[in-house]
Amino acid sequence: MCGGFKFSKNALIALNILYILVGFILIGVATYGKAANLVTSLPIIGGIVACGIFLLVIAIMGLIGAVKHHQVLLFFYMVVLFILFVIQFAIACACLAVNSDTQNTLAVAGWNSADNATKADVENNFKCCGFHNTTDSGTGCAEKFSDRPTCESALENMINYGFRVSGGIGLFFSFTELVGFSVAYRFRHMAAGMNEVQ
Repeated sequence: MCGGFKFSKNALIALNILYILVGFILIGVATYGKAANLVTSLPIIGGIVACGIFLLVIAIMGLIGAVKHHQVLLFFYMVVLFILFVIQFAIACACLAVNSDTQNTLAVAGWNSADNATKADVENNFKCCGFHNTTDSGTGCAEKFSDRPTCESALENMINYGFRVSGGIGLFFSFTELVGFSVAYRFRHMAAGMNEVQ
């Protein structure tokens, strides 16, 4: 029966297995990015790994709560999922609503706060020099490659694409968190004896 004890339990188990897979993917992608020298910025790698580990812990907590019908674990799982839903939904909406002027302001702030190694990575990957002009990078790129465009023009479409994709993916996963919250809420309030009835 759809919506019964067994269905809710299996739905929570499936959802948490999906979250465990996503957590491992996040950790794997960050590790691969560091090993392949695609990203050398340690805070970025650390942030992605931390998100993956946090998602793994939450998913394991939800999985144990679903399998054992553990009231306390399910309660904390619901609270954390709802908080994550609110935060992720707000950030996803902000990413989708950002206009090009704000994107440029954020890109300039990111460029100015980046160290020379990160700037050199961007210049090498996107074949550009400097941000507003080719001489402001501080990496000596303009002396080596005088024909390269500025990174502002090279990154403009990528930044816009990144905001749209991040917002769309964040919106999708925020709704899976809302579904997980509602299924956990319903499952938590079901009696374990309903398993035999279903």
